[in-house]
Amino acid sequence: MERALKQHEIAQLLPHRFPFCFVDSVHELVTGERVVASKNVSSNEPFFPGHFPAQPLMPGVLICEALAQAAALLAHHALRAEQSTKVVVLSGIDAARFRRPVLPGDQLRLEVRVVRRRAPLWKFHGVATVDGQVVAEADVLLSETEQVAL
Repeated sequence: MERALKQHEIAQLLPHRFPFCFVDSVHELVTGERVVASKNVSSNEPFFPGHFPAQPLMPGVLICEALAQAAALLAHHALRAEQSTKVVVLSGIDAARFRRPVLPGDQLRLEVRVVRRRAPLWKFHGVATVDGQVVAEADVLLSETEQVAL
């Protein structure tokens, strides 16, 4: 079933919080298949003063993190639907490519789809766009694990 998620639903599926949550909204989610989410890139992001002071741009590794968080949200949603108590953790990023800079004021659109799932491993392909133009893409690898109390 395709649906959008509200902010409180995102917070239930992702453990990340400000300033390290890079999914602001979920526009479409098809359980176990794909997700379309977005990150509003504010001029007040804590990474801009250091990357780079005269010409701020979002670090590529954080674009990959945004894609990984969207993938994790999709996986956690599927695991909850299966009544699983497992969580997913980032195992790797493959074939990352950066095409254009992401600047203050941009809205980063995150489109992630499941490529393969063979428990405990998940493979996703993610594409990040701004105004319909591809800015980055990568394959995201996640592993299912038991939740550990910290």
